[in-house]
Amino acid sequence: MAKNINKDVVYKAAKSKEKDYMLNDGGGLYLFVSKNGAKLWRLIYTFDKKQKKLALGSYPSVTLETARRKAEEARDNIANSIDPMAIRSEKKKVQQLLNSNIKRVADGLPILNSFADIARQWLESIEHLTKTTTQTKKISRLERLAFPMIGDIAINQIKSSEILAVIKPIIDKKQLETAHRLHSEISSIFAYAIVHNFTDYDPAQPVSKQIPAQKVKHRAAIIDPNQFGQLLRDINNYHGTFVVQSAFRFSPLVFQRPGEIRQLLWSDIDLEAREWRPYISKTDFHHIVPLSNQAIAILTDIKPLTGNSQYVFPSSRGDGRPMSDGTIRTALKSLGYESDVMTAHGFRTTASTLLNEQGWSPDAIERQLAHTPRDQVRAAYNRAQYLDERRRMMQQWSDYLDSLKNGAQVLPFKKIG
Repeated sequence: MAKNINKDVVYKAAKSKEKDYMLNDGGGLYLFVSKNGAKLWRLIYTFDKKQKKLALGSYPSVTLETARRKAEEARDNIANSIDPMAIRSEKKKVQQLLNSNIKRVADGLPILNSFADIARQWLESIEHLTKTTTQTKKISRLERLAFPMIGDIAINQIKSSEILAVIKPIIDKKQLETAHRLHSEISSIFAYAIVHNFTDYDPAQPVSKQIPAQKVKHRAAIIDPNQFGQLLRDINNYHGTFVVQSAFRFSPLVFQRPGEIRQLLWSDIDLEAREWRPYISKTDFHHIVPLSNQAIAILTDIKPLTGNSQYVFPSSRGDGRPMSDGTIRTALKSLGYESDVMTAHGFRTTASTLLNEQGWSPDAIERQLAHTPRDQVRAAYNRAQYLDERRRMMQQWSDYLDSLKNGAQVLPFKKIG
């Protein structure tokens, strides 16, 4: 097939006519001259038994030499079973994506199909299944720890080594729980990406073996009755603010989680019914805590001081917040009880151990500890289950603690039916 038929002067001299016409340069390349005077380079070729027409630009902006070079590149692609129009279409898509992403970044949005983009989609897909506080923590972890390093990378281009680079600094800081949580979230994002056809592989999988297993931390607790009696005497002699003294003395009587005690709301207390009805966020249900005479006495004594506040045990700063997270822990340390001996959470362990030894129903004890099934229907049923027994148990538990505090001889404790 003849090529390079004409010299440039031929194309330069071409004038418009009454009808459109073509000047053939050979090899499928020609100059299309329209009746309005436009001169456009075209390449006619056959691909997959279909005749196609490829635009190569206008003359003289695209010179004869350039047009011939573009035509030759297209012929080489055709010889290698590559459709030149498909290449152009792909380039156009890439440019459109680039332009779109430039606009998205300017608007504060993640790059399309990037890790951050797919992560946002995954977070939205699980929002209705996740508690607000948990969802907020997931978003924060990803934004702080993952997005700065891999957020802008295309989801299908991320390597295992890049994910390890995200996790490794957290491991080095010994923040293993955060490392495991973040790894799990990254892996979940890739699972979402796989089923939605954004990628076909989870590069986070090999990284899991690089994260050390997290050691289970057992919260220290005193379970010897005599030693616990001494602790109760020390608590009784604790010299702190009246609010902290009250919270400190209240903790062993109700043995609820420290966070729930420090955030105890007056609106959740019914002194007449002798009940505390907190919402337990950890297990997502409303609990009933029967209050003993001793617990009622503490609440009655502190009500003139904090009754106008939202919280029973408010912060000493007067800023409307509850008592700070480490208050009871600090109080224990001030009495000489380090965290390897006794913790604020340890009151729960002490109560569980001694009440089980004393023969109370394990189910009643578990309900009192607010350990509840995840099944919501069963949880609602269990909320009030064993309530009569728990009322008796809580009063006798408080009486028992008084006997320990007063230094009574420790005898086998039998519940009263």
